[in-house]
Amino acid sequence: MESIREHLQGDCWYHLGACQEPFEKAIAQLEARSVASAIWGRHGELWSDDKDEAQEIEDRLGWLDLPRTMRFDVPRIEALAYELQAAGIERVLLLGMGGSSLAPEVLRKVFGVAEGYMDLIVLDTTEPDQIMRVEETGDLKTTALIAASKSGTTAETLTLLEYFRGKLEAIVGENWTKHFIVITDPDTPLAERAELEGFRACYANPPDVGGRYSALSLFGLVPAALNGIDCERLLATGLDMVIRCRATVPDDENPAAQLGALLASCANQGRDKLTLLLSPRLASFGSWVEQLIAESTGKEGKGIVPVDGEPPLELDRYGDDRLFVYVRLEGDDNDTIDDLATRLANAGHPLTVLSLDDPYALGAEFFRWEFATAVAGYLLGINPFDQPNVEAAKERARQALERYEETGHLEETEPTIEEGGLALYDDDPELESIAEYLGQFLGQARSGDYVALMAYMDRNDTHSDALQRIRRVIAEKLGVAVTVGFGPRFLHSTGQIHKGGPNTGLFLQITCCADRDLEIPGRDYGFGVLRSSQAAGDLAALQDSDRRAIRVDIRGQVETGLSELEQTLLQALD
Repeated sequence: MESIREHLQGDCWYHLGACQEPFEKAIAQLEARSVASAIWGRHGELWSDDKDEAQEIEDRLGWLDLPRTMRFDVPRIEALAYELQAAGIERVLLLGMGGSSLAPEVLRKVFGVAEGYMDLIVLDTTEPDQIMRVEETGDLKTTALIAASKSGTTAETLTLLEYFRGKLEAIVGENWTKHFIVITDPDTPLAERAELEGFRACYANPPDVGGRYSALSLFGLVPAALNGIDCERLLATGLDMVIRCRATVPDDENPAAQLGALLASCANQGRDKLTLLLSPRLASFGSWVEQLIAESTGKEGKGIVPVDGEPPLELDRYGDDRLFVYVRLEGDDNDTIDDLATRLANAGHPLTVLSLDDPYALGAEFFRWEFATAVAGYLLGINPFDQPNVEAAKERARQALERYEETGHLEETEPTIEEGGLALYDDDPELESIAEYLGQFLGQARSGDYVALMAYMDRNDTHSDALQRIRRVIAEKLGVAVTVGFGPRFLHSTGQIHKGGPNTGLFLQITCCADRDLEIPGRDYGFGVLRSSQAAGDLAALQDSDRRAIRVDIRGQVETGLSELEQTLLQALD
């Protein structure tokens, strides 16, 4: 086959091979039920036969209207940007998790910061080292903070709000409230607090929009406007996709229905590892897709496992559980990924290319993928608008914190084995080295399995690069998909599919001790204890779900420990 570049006549190209027939059957299934039309009709029974659940679903379909309705909000959010500029604000910290933070992070990384506007830093963590690093990279007197939470009760958002409130109050006194902006649903505790304490602004988002479907809502647009992004133009591309996906368009011509049919039909054929290939400028888009797909489809033992940011591998390391989707920005430095995509298609892997002619086409992609996820949920027979297993890890973390408040320390079992700067925790005391443990644990991987690296540590470039090297070692040695997530960030993303999706994951949790802890005002514990409780809760919830999970703790310097872990894995998998 020639290079895929020879085939990019429109904005979408499919090369499905053996998956062509299942894809066509899925399209026929959509046409028989008029699924796209039913979605626009807000028919909740598409996804559930239960009346109450169907009604709940219908109350969460407001994202369908956002490209049209949000255009009326653009002037007032642009006015906020001018107001902050006049107040001398130079940067914005976004305190949010999952759906409240991922789209703004994508837009900041894709578009950068327009001249004269404010830089945006997403702080979606309870890791003390990361919080301190972000705090110390700018002057709080010229910093605005956005507390973003749909429910208004998100633990990470509220604890970060309290922390920075204390810092600002010490610096600017009672004027600290003018540094805070809130985005939340109407009448939440966070909205009430913003009004009571006189925050600079409080934006009430449409309550019928779920967090992971909120990219084109105020959650995405307010931070984007502060970066100087043309929100009107972004919404215009979203509206163009709405028109292309309208109810009167046949399902086989609807670009989002086609994508949803592809995702579900491949998953039903065992190709449930959605592997994202992205043009360099669009690299951050994968984390948004990852949350949308993983949290929406991973339940009832079903689901699509997104594989984002995977380093290129030799062709024989990609199993027959893969579907490749290449989101390609015209004019970007695409040669390396074009070549990989061409070789994958030649090797018989199903591949589709979604071609963007301009970065602002991300508005269209946000809508395409949201609609496609709704379609895939129908074909998979699940409700793509709930997240039943996310609460399990939160509840386990709360229990750990309650015990800490009673006893003054976190419950901690003795490590099974300690070597150098690593300690391993497992139930089996029989083996003699960490390499043996890891070799036996990862040796369980079979065709169709995946390995998830879950790192509770500062999300910085050094640690990310080290985890990518570890990821490559495992992928090359085992020939399975490997994902990487930083906690607690991924708990609001892939955490759902980890516990509710197919039981095909092997979960390697990597923890460490923060260099310093940070007190949380009004709490009897600091961020370090909160982070450790979340890690413990996550591991316990995985084990409660009968998942294969093991923990390695780094006892010294994190970079050294990650290097040691890489060498140990090389030995274990040799």
